[in-house]
Amino acid sequence: MERRELLLWGATGAAALGVAGCEQAGLIPPVQIENAVAEDARLPAIEWQMATSWPADLDSIFWGAQLVANRVAALTNGRFLIRPRAAGELAPGLGVLNAVEEGTVPIGHTVSHYYTDRGNVIALNNGLPFGLTARQQNAWLYEGGGLQLLQEIHAERFNIIQFPAGNSGVQMGGWFNKEINSVSDLEGLRMRIPGIAGQVMERLGVSVQMLPGGEIFQALANGAIDAAEWVGPYEDERMGFHTVAGFYYYPGWWDPGSTVEVQINLDEWKELPEQYQEALKAAAYEANVRMMARYDARNPAALQRLLNDGGVTLRPFPDDLLNTAEEAAFELFDETAAADADFASIFKEWLAFRDAIHAWHGLAELGYLQYVGRSR
Repeated sequence: MERRELLLWGATGAAALGVAGCEQAGLIPPVQIENAVAEDARLPAIEWQMATSWPADLDSIFWGAQLVANRVAALTNGRFLIRPRAAGELAPGLGVLNAVEEGTVPIGHTVSHYYTDRGNVIALNNGLPFGLTARQQNAWLYEGGGLQLLQEIHAERFNIIQFPAGNSGVQMGGWFNKEINSVSDLEGLRMRIPGIAGQVMERLGVSVQMLPGGEIFQALANGAIDAAEWVGPYEDERMGFHTVAGFYYYPGWWDPGSTVEVQINLDEWKELPEQYQEALKAAAYEANVRMMARYDARNPAALQRLLNDGGVTLRPFPDDLLNTAEEAAFELFDETAAADADFASIFKEWLAFRDAIHAWHGLAELGYLQYVGRSR
């Protein structure tokens, strides 16, 4: 089989996505299937452990990993079981890709911008600063050829195949222990922020710290860092950041549509029966849609609670910070493209897609939202 044929994520019928019904609100419990018999008895019984980058009590991100596992179990009549594990149980929260690449675990649930030390091209999986929103990211990955290009790179560099399996939408700009009135206020600030965003922030004078999610609260609480970004109101409230930092900034220009992904060791993937591969694709696809829907449904009320009950001061980033950050980001992209032919090739297509879809959404989506905002 040609590599390109192997890596094409393909499409899976909508009917398969609905086989298992709906879960109750909250964390999805592990699937309990007794005396399950596959329609094809020749299919093997397989059980995989899934490393994740998340604390187990995050009921949108870790929930997404559980959703993948439950769907795969339902679509294979319990013959293929995946057990998601919290960060640190199978691999460090920032070491999931490495564990999957090495075959320590067969599958992981993470975001690629945690691993830009392996090359900035990997960050194109989940999005670049000042890049694509969740809808735009999905359009580029599924219909614009982005996923196929990235799967080829990841097969060659990391021996993995990856599928989108969640999105946070436009994230918040994070929590700060002081007000930021201009870009100069970032000088010397100690901030938890990963990936290319961290590289951009370093150019603005920030002392960047790389911490997994489970360590951020304590670092903010004891003063080891002055600021931190995570996701958005719902997850941030659950993490308790409002109790240790008073200023909440927006927008998260570094994460306008951050894709979470399932990463699978390519050798393990090739050994799976085709039915199991299709089940994994379908499960990842559903998780990609459901996680974004979950955030959109829960963020508004969470933000109101933070503002009404949490004593939070909400602030937009000043224009000079946004302008300087955007200039620094595209300087970094140009430097990366000059040093990495793979990044240059994909970035050229990504940029053309970004410019076109921003123009379209700026006309239709933004025009509509501006009108309804004025009419309220």
